Amino acid sequence: MTTYDYIIVGAGSAGCVLAERLSVNGRYSVLVLEAGGTDRRFYVHLPLGYGKLFYDPAVNWLYRAEPDPGLAGNVDHWPRGRILGGSSSINAMVWIRGHRTDYDDWQASAGGNWGWEAARDAYRAIEDNEAGADDFRGQGGPLFISANHSDLHPLCETFIASAQAAGLPRNPDFNGAEQDGAGIYQMTIKGARRNSAARAFLRPAMKRRNVTVLTHAQATRVLLEGRRATGVEYRHKGTLHQVRAGREVILAGGAINSPQLLMLSGIGPAAHLRAQGIEVALDAPLVGQNLTDHQGINYTWRMTVPTYNDALRPWWGKLRAGLQYVLGGRGPLSKSINHGGGFFRTSPDLTRPNMQLYFQAFSTLLPRAGERPILRPDPFSGLSIGLSNCRPGSRGEITLASSDPFAAPRITANAFSTEDDVAEMLAAVKMLRHIAAQDPIAPLIAEELRPGPQVQTDEDLIADFRARSGTVYHPSCTVRMGQDAATSVLDPDLRVRGIAGLRVCDASAFPTLIGGNTNAPAILTGWIGAARILADAG
Repeated sequence: MTTYDYIIVGAGSAGCVLAERLSVNGRYSVLVLEAGGTDRRFYVHLPLGYGKLFYDPAVNWLYRAEPDPGLAGNVDHWPRGRILGGSSSINAMVWIRGHRTDYDDWQASAGGNWGWEAARDAYRAIEDNEAGADDFRGQGGPLFISANHSDLHPLCETFIASAQAAGLPRNPDFNGAEQDGAGIYQMTIKGARRNSAARAFLRPAMKRRNVTVLTHAQATRVLLEGRRATGVEYRHKGTLHQVRAGREVILAGGAINSPQLLMLSGIGPAAHLRAQGIEVALDAPLVGQNLTDHQGINYTWRMTVPTYNDALRPWWGKLRAGLQYVLGGRGPLSKSINHGGGFFRTSPDLTRPNMQLYFQAFSTLLPRAGERPILRPDPFSGLSIGLSNCRPGSRGEITLASSDPFAAPRITANAFSTEDDVAEMLAAVKMLRHIAAQDPIAPLIAEELRPGPQVQTDEDLIADFRARSGTVYHPSCTVRMGQDAATSVLDPDLRVRGIAGLRVCDASAFPTLIGGNTNAPAILTGWIGAARILADAG
């Protein structure tokens, strides 16, 4: 078998960072196995093109969760990136670190290497922030972050002013001193193109002789000799291959694929593995457990003034937007649809925001089946304000549906399965209406379309958000790290307890879910994780 010092399974947000950081000194050979293909695709690099990737099997695992009682029995669509860059190549590009106390939580669980000061220093090293450097932002790092200050839809400022009227302060930087308030989102966009983890980290690493990246190579199991990981089996071009790791195997497949591969390799809850006919190498009951995810919903209004619906629905609007983009790298195609948003608390007793806002100057109430029609919005002027919970108490799980490594795992979300999650979402949707009732946005609203003015009682509001909510694509915590072996699969250096030479470094390792979008903390996990791996290498 061919041998590499490090084998990284998955070229997602953390995997791309690992490949760059582990190879930069030239001392170690690195192999990256990615089940998907290249990121050199038009709609990947076109910022607003992510709507075209939402149901595209060429770049997306297209997972489906189990029917969920908390979501009125609905089967939720769970897109995950199956491509170089992983979900950073198909996401909405919002750059949010999370609240500083999220990292206090991480430190309490996993020690000082994951605390706020360590995270802040790492983010400052990672970033090349267009807004400039300060005590929080970084400049000169490998990942360019757009300040997103130009070419915004004018209704974005209307939304911010209305949120201020509703009691939220204007926030110039959600990644700065405070998270509360309304404002503009920073974006992983550079030169009017998506700035994925593949573009920022993996592509530079691929220029080095000590880095090998193999696409369309799906790992089927970790090779074990007793209680040590020695390599990986994978399928490439219809044939099974094996490759040896001289130092370590590092799983970076994300919150769904990493626990799946551990279980396929015999590392997981023993009874569950035996039920699937898998020989147990290590009884690890917490593998796949503690699945945590943000749930979101949109409220939608018909407007009396133009929105992006008017700009992107007609053919001539699409032509104009295309010319704006091609000739100047401007216009709606050059950005995510979530220009702004914010964070708020559903109770003044809370010590930090527990809800996140998303403002979208467009609406899609009339989608075609199997389509997320960001480039084909409704045939009227509409806008949406969405929200998601920051730290839900509900917990789900990832389990195997089959011992077949090419079968999708079973995703059980258990959304809104706690009374607290339901109560805070009820308070949050009322806040959406409160914002919409303020000047200057209120006089511009013709009517509320979803859920509609007939939905007023608490019971009806709860029934509505159960029926219309869904994942906002931030699954985490399914292979948790921590200092306490009773509550975590990994130690604070991301090593799988009980198996030498094996680590997990991705969002599955989060001790707790971050209050905000998870791409930034996934990249952070790769950055700090690589430092821990190199420290052990000597």
